[in-house]
Amino acid sequence: MTNLLWPGDQRAGAHMTDAALLEAMVSVESAWLAALAAAGLVPGECAEADLAALLGDDDRESLAAGAEGGGNPVIGLVDLLRGRAAPVVAPWIHRGLTSQDVLDSALMLGVRSAVDDLTTKLAQQVSTLSDLAAAHRATPMVARTLTQHAAPTTFGAKAAGWLDGVVDAYERLAGLVTPIQIGGAVGTRAAATELAALIGSADPPAVSDRLMRSAATTLGLAARSPWHTTRSPVTVAADAFVGCTDSWGRIASDVVTLVRPEIGELGEPAAEHRGGSSSMPHKRNPVLSILIRRAAIAAPPLAATLHTAAALANDERPDGPWHAEWDTLRTLVRRTVVAGSQCAELLGGLQVHSARMTENLRATDVYGEQRAIAELAGKEASATYFGAADRLIDASLGRAERVLKNR
Repeated sequence: MTNLLWPGDQRAGAHMTDAALLEAMVSVESAWLAALAAAGLVPGECAEADLAALLGDDDRESLAAGAEGGGNPVIGLVDLLRGRAAPVVAPWIHRGLTSQDVLDSALMLGVRSAVDDLTTKLAQQVSTLSDLAAAHRATPMVARTLTQHAAPTTFGAKAAGWLDGVVDAYERLAGLVTPIQIGGAVGTRAAATELAALIGSADPPAVSDRLMRSAATTLGLAARSPWHTTRSPVTVAADAFVGCTDSWGRIASDVVTLVRPEIGELGEPAAEHRGGSSSMPHKRNPVLSILIRRAAIAAPPLAATLHTAAALANDERPDGPWHAEWDTLRTLVRRTVVAGSQCAELLGGLQVHSARMTENLRATDVYGEQRAIAELAGKEASATYFGAADRLIDASLGRAERVLKNR
């Protein structure tokens, strides 16, 4: 998957590509078929069916082209699988499911894969930022508010603030639940329940619930009641991804300010061919930070689209809002993975110019507040004016340590 207009897209790898999503859809069909077979509701041969082996190299393109006919790619996929499976297996493929079950569950598999990747990256960033905060707890610099020099602080305190945001993002993402979607045509599991009843089950609804749980276990997804028009699994995931880009955007925003030549307190990691200009050879632009900020700007509107779709999810299958989710979620996931990789690289090689920080701090009198307090108290001002920075840094480091220990 390439994207000339989203530099760095290759960092997202196979996450949510057409190939990965098609594989996930087939996995959902296979898990459900195996659950039916294990419950004795379909011929035993279904348990051994290898649905993934039925796909060819050209099927992805044909399924994409044909999806317009039914409005989603699952309809064509089911026809293809039934047309190629053994006669004893074919009629039972997809029986008890609807296209929304397959597509929603496949999207949750894609989200789960991205979450696993991102939590690893976030844990790495937590470790890197902890080291930065500890190493620079006593590195003085000027704090800036509303673009102006404000009061003294330390770079360790700034790094601890970054750390708090990344830990927030980690905790939201690590706690994310990705559920299976098994509801049947209108979210009542009617077909699966009817099949169990016709086979002679004493409690057909309970059988349909066990089928869902069996498939969920096979796929590594959480068990849940159908959520055809209750779209919180999608919106909660979107919010967790935006929480990541928010935290990284905050870091990148500080970096693009502090790497300005007239400030020069930080520097991006050097890399061959990075940061160049097509017309000004003297420039080295902070490209990593710029691209991270790009993601932080673009992510919230994507999440807003998903929230809008959730709010407009009508009847037992939404007519348009559901369809608007798919590529929006995919785009958000991939862009978040890209930004996470870029931020890990940025932090891992961040250059801290402590001498310049001291120089900039001394360039302006930023002790007016301290003098005013000392005057009111009738005392001499303290030797430093870093407040509780050390204590706050320790609190951030302690929280980060607990997060990493509980991974």
